[in-house]
Amino acid sequence: MARPLRVAIVGAGPAGIYAADALLKSDAATDPGVSIDLFERMPAPFGLIRYGVAPDHPRIKGIITALHQVLDKPQIRLFGNVDYPSDIGLDDLRAFYDAVIFSTGASADRAMDIPGIGLDGSYGAADFVSWYDGHPDVPRTWPLDAEKVAVLGVGNVALDVARILAKTADELLPTEIPPNVYDGLAVNKAREIHVFGRRGPAQAKFSPMELRELDHSPTIEVVVNPEDIDYDDGSIATRRANKQADMVAKTLENWAIRDVGDRPHKLFLHFFESPTEVVGEDGKVVGLRTERTRLDGTGNVTGTGETQTWDVQAVYRAVGYLSDELPKLPFDFTTGTVPHEGGRVIEAGEHLPSTYVTGWIKRGPIGLIGHTKGDANETVANLLEDHGAGRLAAPVAPDEDAVVDFLAGRGVAYTTWEGWHRLNSAERALGAAEGRERVKIVDREGMLKASGAPTRD
Repeated sequence: MARPLRVAIVGAGPAGIYAADALLKSDAATDPGVSIDLFERMPAPFGLIRYGVAPDHPRIKGIITALHQVLDKPQIRLFGNVDYPSDIGLDDLRAFYDAVIFSTGASADRAMDIPGIGLDGSYGAADFVSWYDGHPDVPRTWPLDAEKVAVLGVGNVALDVARILAKTADELLPTEIPPNVYDGLAVNKAREIHVFGRRGPAQAKFSPMELRELDHSPTIEVVVNPEDIDYDDGSIATRRANKQADMVAKTLENWAIRDVGDRPHKLFLHFFESPTEVVGEDGKVVGLRTERTRLDGTGNVTGTGETQTWDVQAVYRAVGYLSDELPKLPFDFTTGTVPHEGGRVIEAGEHLPSTYVTGWIKRGPIGLIGHTKGDANETVANLLEDHGAGRLAAPVAPDEDAVVDFLAGRGVAYTTWEGWHRLNSAERALGAAEGRERVKIVDREGMLKASGAPTRD
């Protein structure tokens, strides 16, 4: 009797869930069907939607509603709090599944090679995001004693970091931030936030809506220097070809010509300033040195040799995320991705049998949800092509109970989709007691308890 196609997906963020959705919408989902297990190292699903989106962006977190609908399907099981490879490795997965898709994303900070970047008071944006989003594996406190702060980068993560630093704790209290984050932000001393980009307004990677949201806070005054509004032929071409870039540039232009108001926290957006050194004294950040740049006609910039030292006591680099290397898979350390062809993992020029990637581990940490869906569709299409051609290696233990017995035998305290519903209810109950939608449970043991899973020894 024919059995369902068994697929393991490592990583239960949007990329992994979209891959599961693509499988369920394919012809393979008909008799005998597909059976999908998602493995997630966190006790809860949803990846960077839960642990990478700022808490004051509930609109983006609304994506979870669509992801919920996928995970509710009976052909899908969730195994949370399961780490690859310490709890289950590639050889183990191949024993239970016809194919394995890795969708582990990118959560580390990309390095920035300038002098002083390792000083006390110099931070990676991803680490700060993990703290204010209540990631269970990071410290519960964050040093917020700097009155003037620099943020390096002109993407949406830089905006999130700058906005969270500039807002008051009470402004963020209606969101799902846990008590330790509220307590930390309540004593935040930051009054000036300086965001630096090495190129011009037309090259900024902000989304228009995220940029405009900066100006919605009654405590944040957004300031743009009129001298930073400049375009060359390449910049003009970018604006004409990209509606979002044009909208961002127009917003920045409007802010540059208005009078500076009296809101207590100032958020400066600087362009044509290339960071060259984090200045230190006694091992701590005391400033940031930048070199003024100018456009070269193509939208790129060259240095002018003119430098300036900015009075700041903390520096956050928001210059991109980087994926972690996955044991037993090839890895390109330059791009932070697994080498592949259409999602098929490639090692020594050959497709690693039955092994695939999707999402940021496949293409790098760029693009929006639409790109993630396209990634998943391409990977799944090639997986199904390999399945139809008989190129997948048959597992030795395809029964659905085999992996359950394996995890139990290893003493893995895994969570389930039903457990997520219990955790979700517990967090909503905590929020309701305070008139909020949700209060996030932070510590891993607390998440496991609320999920109904046994805690690890």
